[in-house]
Amino acid sequence: MTALAESVAAFDVETLRAQFPILSRQVNGHPLVYLDNAASAQKPEAVIDAVANVWRTSYANVHRGLHTLANEATEAFEAARGKVADFLNAPSADQIVFTKSATEAINLVASSFGATLKEGDEVILSQMEHHSNIVPWHFLRERKGVVIKWIPVDDDGALDMDAYQALFTERTKMVSLVHMSNVLGTVNPARALVRIAHAHGAAILFDGTQAAVHMPVDVADLGCDFYIFTGHKLYGPNGAGALYAAGDWLDRLQPYQGGGEMIAEVSEDGVVYADAPHKFEAGTPAIADVIGLGAAIDWVNGLDRVAALEHERALLDRAEAGLAEIRGLRLFGRAQDKGAIASFLIEGAHPHDLAQLMDKYGVAVRAGHHCAHPLMKRYGVPGTVRASFAPYNSFDEVDAFLKALHKAMSFLI
Repeated sequence: MTALAESVAAFDVETLRAQFPILSRQVNGHPLVYLDNAASAQKPEAVIDAVANVWRTSYANVHRGLHTLANEATEAFEAARGKVADFLNAPSADQIVFTKSATEAINLVASSFGATLKEGDEVILSQMEHHSNIVPWHFLRERKGVVIKWIPVDDDGALDMDAYQALFTERTKMVSLVHMSNVLGTVNPARALVRIAHAHGAAILFDGTQAAVHMPVDVADLGCDFYIFTGHKLYGPNGAGALYAAGDWLDRLQPYQGGGEMIAEVSEDGVVYADAPHKFEAGTPAIADVIGLGAAIDWVNGLDRVAALEHERALLDRAEAGLAEIRGLRLFGRAQDKGAIASFLIEGAHPHDLAQLMDKYGVAVRAGHHCAHPLMKRYGVPGTVRASFAPYNSFDEVDAFLKALHKAMSFLI
């Protein structure tokens, strides 16, 4: 047995699954097989308890109060900021801004960084971006005349790096790219992308909503200017995302929103903003959710992440081997070392129909364009079926997925 096979065999998926209450339920008379993890992951008891305990024992608004509950909530909230910084290997917790989502984090950068852009300045995106990393830049195109340039994606789902280098001009100011594709599973070569961007004097942002879930992320090593991720895909609550900004970016950029908490002083004649990161956190935050995000990071850090990744890859290999036997099936995303996502179409079967029929057998997959219209246009398809895997998925669930897919096909083809 190879070392990889031994690692996969030793991964205790049943013990892991026992920490997720929802995985024990039935759906339509069948055991739940949850393969929609790229959209949102399920939550372990540790996260559920952490959020519930805030409401039960120590809820109060943060930063402003002097009483015990306010102090407890503030300490837990700021401890979560430190956990995010450690999780990304950021030099300082002051480089972490809490947002309600990855989408808000990208909007924050597009708005604040975009305030420095002029008509004709350029932003580089790729054809594999999620809409949350496209639409905020279109705002700048519509409102300021910023030019968006696109990195092509090849047939295997990899970025065309030669085309990327050729896109730069003296007007290129920002590169904003997904670290791991939510449709293709492609893991982009982050260090090379950063090196090229910085050689041309451009800043670079990575959307890490998928990558941060499946692999260690070291922003200091990557050298990127901005990195974002969201809690709900990382086994944490909705309503909590995070933005990392390198160096003095947070000091240089103007605030995204105004209100309480993000100020040092307000008068009739002006405003003095709070220091970073607080000047980007207007209003009452999602306190319990941020604390829950800290608990989710603790939970993830408790995993053997190398073994978890190998388990996910073994699940994907088994799924793709089964899919390869289906006549008329087209698999999207064949880049080397891709993440545990299988997106596919079957000739003669609409993806929505397949997903709905598979649900009758307890199998939850996603179907549609996956908030990636440019990518769907690139491949000339309206959408795909997507099965996305997490460490708590089992080989028996892969077999159940394939069995449900064959049953669904029998009704449609």
